[in-house]
Amino acid sequence: MSKLLRQSILMLLLLTIVTGVAYPLAVTGLAQVLFPRQANGSLIVKNDKPVGSTLIGQEFTDPKYFWGRISATTPNPYNGGSSSGSNLGPTNPALTEAAKQRIAALRAADPGNTAPVPVDLVTASASGLDPEISPAAAQYQVARVARLRGLPTAQVEALVAAQTSGRQLGVLGEPRVNVLQLNLALDALQKR
Repeated sequence: MSKLLRQSILMLLLLTIVTGVAYPLAVTGLAQVLFPRQANGSLIVKNDKPVGSTLIGQEFTDPKYFWGRISATTPNPYNGGSSSGSNLGPTNPALTEAAKQRIAALRAADPGNTAPVPVDLVTASASGLDPEISPAAAQYQVARVARLRGLPTAQVEALVAAQTSGRQLGVLGEPRVNVLQLNLALDALQKR
């Protein structure tokens, strides 16, 4: 009996060291060597100060900025520690009400825009942290942003086109626009 107990304790200690210490250190070390930017959060640095990440959205409420997807994290939007989906199905009245409120906010910010609102502007992503929107969602907001910033619409459209990323490896995913990078480029454009 004592031999079996001793073997069990030794196996527990060995597996704890392998799976709890050695493996995480090896994976972290490899990530730092092979993918250092991603392993450190894919931070966007401006004036030697981190302003965000390309992987986690940020809340923009000022109408002179492009707005991203709705965040599903509560009570603070885009909180990586609270990442989860809303789990609201398409027939759930709460989802319908949230979409109506977002559409009303978009219409109030740009009353002259009668185009259909792209679905990604009124729904959250699976994680609730998505930093990207579709090119159609960015295009929907171009007139409002251009008007409020006093810029030609064509110049803002060109900026959206420049910030649009294509499919990964040419076939995976959909074209997308990172909202934080687009808004930073917009601010840089106005400072010139």
